[in-house]
Amino acid sequence: MSLTEKLNKIRSPKLQNQRETAVVLSAVEDTLKEQKHGATPTAYFAALLALLGQSVSASNGIVNKELATSVVYLLDIVAPHVPAPLLRSKFSPILTSLAPVLTHSDIEAPLIRSSIGCLESLLVAQDNAAWALPQTQIGPRRAIAGLLVLAVDHRPKVRKRAQDAITHVLQNAPPSPSLDHPTADMCAETALRNVNDMAAASGKKKGKGQKHEEHQPGLMHALQLVKTIASASGGWPSKKIEPLCEVLMTISKSNNEYLTMAAFEIFEVIFTSMADELSSAKLPRLMEAISELRPSQNDSQLLPPWIAVISRGYDVSAQISPEDTFQKLPELFDMVSGFLASSFHNIRVSAAECLISFLVNCMPDTVILEPSIYNEKVLEKVAKSAIALLSVKYQSAWMEVFTVLSALFAAFRWRSTGLLDEVVKTVGELRGNDSFNGKKEADAVLGKAVEAMGPESVLNVLPLHLTKPKSGQPGRAWLLPILRDHVQNTNLAHFRSEFVPLSETMFQRVIDNGTSEKTMEIKIFETLVQQIWALLPGYCNSSLDLTTSFDQSFAEMLANLLYKQVELRTDICRALQTLVESNQDFFSSEVSEQDLLLHKRMTKGDAQKNIEHLATFAGNLLAVLFNVYSQTLPQYRGYILQCINAYLSITPEKELLDTFNRVTTMLEAALAESTSQTQADKQKQKQSTSNKMPPTSHTLMDLIITLSIYLPRPTFPALFSLAALILPQSSDPQLQKKAYKLLPRLATSPTGTLALLDRNSELQSLLLTTASTVSAPARRDRLAAIAVVIEYLPQTSLHFIPSILSEVVISAKEVNEKARTAAFDLLVLMAKKMSQGGQIDQSQIPHMAADAPTATASLEEFFTMVSAGLVGSTPHMVSASITALTRILYEFASQLPNAVIEDLVQTMDLFLTSSNREIVRSVLGFVKVAIIYLPESIVKPRLETLVPGLMAWSREHKAHFRAKVKHIFERAIRRFGFEAIEKHCAEDDKKFINNIRKTKERAKRHKAEGTQGVAGERETEKRKGRFESEYDEALYGSDSSSDSDVGHRSDDEPARNGKGGQTYITEDADEPLDLLDRKSLAHISSRKPQAMKLAPSKQRKNKTDLDGKLIFNDADDGDEDDAMALDFDVDGNNADVSLEGGINAYVDAIKGRDAVQRGRGGRLKFSNKREKSSGGGDGMDVDDDDDRNDKGGKKQVKFSDGAGGGGKEGKEGRRVDRVRGSGKSFSRGRGGIGKRVERRGLSGRSGGGGGGVRGGRVMKGGGRR
Repeated sequence: MSLTEKLNKIRSPKLQNQRETAVVLSAVEDTLKEQKHGATPTAYFAALLALLGQSVSASNGIVNKELATSVVYLLDIVAPHVPAPLLRSKFSPILTSLAPVLTHSDIEAPLIRSSIGCLESLLVAQDNAAWALPQTQIGPRRAIAGLLVLAVDHRPKVRKRAQDAITHVLQNAPPSPSLDHPTADMCAETALRNVNDMAAASGKKKGKGQKHEEHQPGLMHALQLVKTIASASGGWPSKKIEPLCEVLMTISKSNNEYLTMAAFEIFEVIFTSMADELSSAKLPRLMEAISELRPSQNDSQLLPPWIAVISRGYDVSAQISPEDTFQKLPELFDMVSGFLASSFHNIRVSAAECLISFLVNCMPDTVILEPSIYNEKVLEKVAKSAIALLSVKYQSAWMEVFTVLSALFAAFRWRSTGLLDEVVKTVGELRGNDSFNGKKEADAVLGKAVEAMGPESVLNVLPLHLTKPKSGQPGRAWLLPILRDHVQNTNLAHFRSEFVPLSETMFQRVIDNGTSEKTMEIKIFETLVQQIWALLPGYCNSSLDLTTSFDQSFAEMLANLLYKQVELRTDICRALQTLVESNQDFFSSEVSEQDLLLHKRMTKGDAQKNIEHLATFAGNLLAVLFNVYSQTLPQYRGYILQCINAYLSITPEKELLDTFNRVTTMLEAALAESTSQTQADKQKQKQSTSNKMPPTSHTLMDLIITLSIYLPRPTFPALFSLAALILPQSSDPQLQKKAYKLLPRLATSPTGTLALLDRNSELQSLLLTTASTVSAPARRDRLAAIAVVIEYLPQTSLHFIPSILSEVVISAKEVNEKARTAAFDLLVLMAKKMSQGGQIDQSQIPHMAADAPTATASLEEFFTMVSAGLVGSTPHMVSASITALTRILYEFASQLPNAVIEDLVQTMDLFLTSSNREIVRSVLGFVKVAIIYLPESIVKPRLETLVPGLMAWSREHKAHFRAKVKHIFERAIRRFGFEAIEKHCAEDDKKFINNIRKTKERAKRHKAEGTQGVAGERETEKRKGRFESEYDEALYGSDSSSDSDVGHRSDDEPARNGKGGQTYITEDADEPLDLLDRKSLAHISSRKPQAMKLAPSKQRKNKTDLDGKLIFNDADDGDEDDAMALDFDVDGNNADVSLEGGINAYVDAIKGRDAVQRGRGGRLKFSNKREKSSGGGDGMDVDDDDDRNDKGGKKQVKFSDGAGGGGKEGKEGRRVDRVRGSGKSFSRGRGGIGKRVERRGLSGRSGGGGGGVRGGRVMKGGGRR
């Protein structure tokens, strides 16, 4: 920002405290005008210096505080623009004047900050001669000393301003041969002294082992000053490196994590500043000093930070001198790897991370690509050190060692072969041991070995031993998943020589089994075959020998497998696809050739040769894939189509044309055959299940769509004529749907885009003529096709938009959500196209007069077109038009004139009074958008009519009208306020508005109190308990469920309302709870434990009597001899019941005392008469005759007239009879008989043995659940 701009901001102050500064500036400018001096920085500077002398003096201090604040503030702004010689000449008087400000402890922070800014400008202008003056004289060094004191001030803004000033001064050193600023040593010494003093004060103990915590903020400020100096002066001064490292390492072991982080940040700043060429000469001395501060072997506090500093230092060293650092790598590796034997976990983790950093950062690429003899020796030394890490000495650190070995394989890459074979062997033997616990980490190491060395080298060290396992040579089938996940960029010939014969051997054993039942061994062989072929995609990923290994014989073998082995198709298709795509990605990569060679050992020329080689097989492979595709069910075709797509991209043009002509001919024949089918054949085809193959025409159309983007321009006439042939056929919706997908597919290729532009008019006519034949499943794809045509629509064909608009608007009400979304997106696209301008020839719109005038395309015109649907003949059309208007208004409200928006809102206000629910539902959506997004100046005047209109629908509960209206009012109150809405409500409707207000206030109050929500929301929460439903809880819940509802509620209240409820421990009766066991958490609950009923171990068929009523055992002894069961003989017939007994039972059920009768009005009536002999009338009499042992010893059961249960009657109904076969129970109570199907037990609350009906099933026990 220039000086003029800064002064302009001061001249028009916005804050009260800036007005004094504006007055001073105005006085200075008036004085300059009177003295006829120009408004130059020098003139401002001279005038302000005169004022400074009047407001501040060395003898009297600050004379006028307000004036001094304004003058120094203006000097801070003007000084950077004053010539340097003038600043040097005025340094002493200015410093003398500012000294009282800088040294007085009661001066306010704004004045001090402005004074620091003045000093900053003065110090930057000083030369070497001025900096040579000692600190005892009035010179720059004395000013720097004052800034260093302020840089650790307790006030944050003062401290930050002083540190910024020091940074600026140190970064603008006067010209000299030295790397450092003349005062860098002084700054470093002062900052280091501050750190030492604060560290010593913080380390002193007071009382019983407590340290002076009040000194730690001062220590943080001192460390921040050190960081400032280190970042500003090109690294810490060389002479002060050793003491700084020593004090930082001491601070790093502090328990205060902020101090440790600050110390690390200083090291990071020092290393970062030394990464440039000028400061890099200091790095060796710094690393030497840090190495000399090496802590003891088991110092768990100081050793991890020291290791981290070493790691970062050699990272910078590798950037400056990579070759020299690499030569030191064996020595560094041995030094740090020794810490892995430590008994402290944090030391081992730090050492492992440091070793990984060495391997990642200190290994130049040239060592891998073109190693010299010396480099190979260094690699050998590092490899030997890594192998030594697998000894027993480091057994406690093997998990950390495995991470180091993984990084070692990643760093050595293919140079690992031979050097790290011993590592692979040792880790493989460990992994094969069943008692080894680190299998996951070992798998990661072996996976990295496979990526680096290749599968062939790994299998030479660790053979699979699957065909003929011998004693002492265990099979390693566990290697196959590791190979599958990590094989890449290797030789395909190894798969052919190693795994193809192995697969044949395993598959032969499966074949030898024949049709016999598969044993476990045979299933294992089948799994091994699948795992072997799952390796093929990895071998095909950037294969190194593709041109020699992928020959005719291998291609034929893969083709035969695709035909014969269905379960292997996925892996083979993925492998064939990877062959093409990996080389295409490699060839199109923007990475440098050296990086490609380092990572893949290939060049782009090799990738191009591989693609050309695969192109020679493309035609035959496509024929095979087409046949396999036609033989596969639609739900399993996806991967085959992706593979076809890959090979079509490399197929020569001539073969593409031949393929297209063959497929087109076959499709035309299939279409002709389908049109000749009878209606009965088509009906049978529609009724076919999903497991049957689709018609041939569908398969061929899929292939045409896949082919389309690769076809040359001359084939497009045939392609479009094929689409024109299929689109009018509404008899096959799926085929029509596929034909519509052709246009979006063409839009993804450059050639197809040109064709869409050239044939846009033909496509418009085709879409318009097929509008009446489109089927419902094809609606979404048709909308996508229309979107493609509109996207490439020329400005001269804008009449297509109004021609097709009605169809798009109607689609906004489609049942299919994807179709609705496509319609909304298409409306937005149409609006954008119209907003670009142009002319609409209305005479070409269907049903328009030939002399219709030409209209100008605009956004307002498009809204007018959509609004035409508001006068539609059906409510559905009106509703769709309102929905469409809502969507485009939401998108383009900011681009429309206010008059158009006001007309729309006024129109919707009228529709709000409609009696048609479909129309009003759409209007509610429009009103919601209007209230939320439209300008307040438009909506607020309409509230007078909108609010009563909305209130009229607040009493409508169907289709969620009330909830929608309530939500609209909530948003309106949030935006316009409660009073603005309430004043437009009738007296009867104000209750509704008040309810909304109270609900919101209650929600805010509960939120402030930390509760989960209002009480009304609790009722709608999902059921959270041990059971999925009330029925399960009733069946398997607590035995104490007969407690009253009040009792249950009292138990739950503390848990719901209180912030913390009681805690219960569930103990086993046999064994006390062990609180030290982790599993004990499962026995601690915040709910009162209840005894659980166990679910029945097996389901038994319920016993019934002759009338079909359920019978339960009334004894609790678990005896199988049920007294209530009917006795059946072996043949399933009742041995006790005769035909006469059955007839009597039927007559008794129809005309007996307990029979259901119809009263006046056809209502059902039940008898509630009770026998006096029943005692309470609720019992069940069992005649215990002498002949109870006859015919199976069954008791003869006689039901009394009671309602069941020995307790009091429930209020909900006095008697329940189960209607046989209906699964319903009718109750008589307050609501009348049959008016409600009770889903709870209807027996007495506190008694008995009666049965309750629940959900159509009868439960034992009469308590309410």
